[in-house]
Amino acid sequence: MKIYIDMTDEQKLPLPEDIEKLIEDCAREALNEEEIAEDAELSVTFTDNENIRKLNNEFRKIDRETDVLSFPLGDESFEVDPDNDAVLLGDIVISLEKARSQAEEYGHSFRREVAFLLTHSLFHLLGYDHETPDEEKEMFEKQERVLERLGITR
Repeated sequence: MKIYIDMTDEQKLPLPEDIEKLIEDCAREALNEEEIAEDAELSVTFTDNENIRKLNNEFRKIDRETDVLSFPLGDESFEVDPDNDAVLLGDIVISLEKARSQAEEYGHSFRREVAFLLTHSLFHLLGYDHETPDEEKEMFEKQERVLERLGITR
């Protein structure tokens, strides 16, 4: 399976070491968890609190910063990029400013927080939500399994 990543950095904090590999590893393990073997493509944008607040307000009508936003491209099925035959998962936007403060608050590494936010968002792109307790439990169990397989623990 090949993972195609379109990564954009719109903020000033240093990115975690080997960020492209981290994105690829998280995506590969999330797809493995879902038993999806196709090549996949996703977009990841790193931003700051101010910009993610604007996006959160524009798309969710919530006028406050958040840690991550997910924009899936498919509802029931995925479109395929005709150039590489990869399924188009969607877009992820992460506030690294918020990720850094949450890492400090939760007492784990910045890299672990970014990996958690990537994995959480990937499951949103794959159709998961956490609107009910059962959905939330299933989604968080899957996220933890992915992070454990990658050796990224608290």
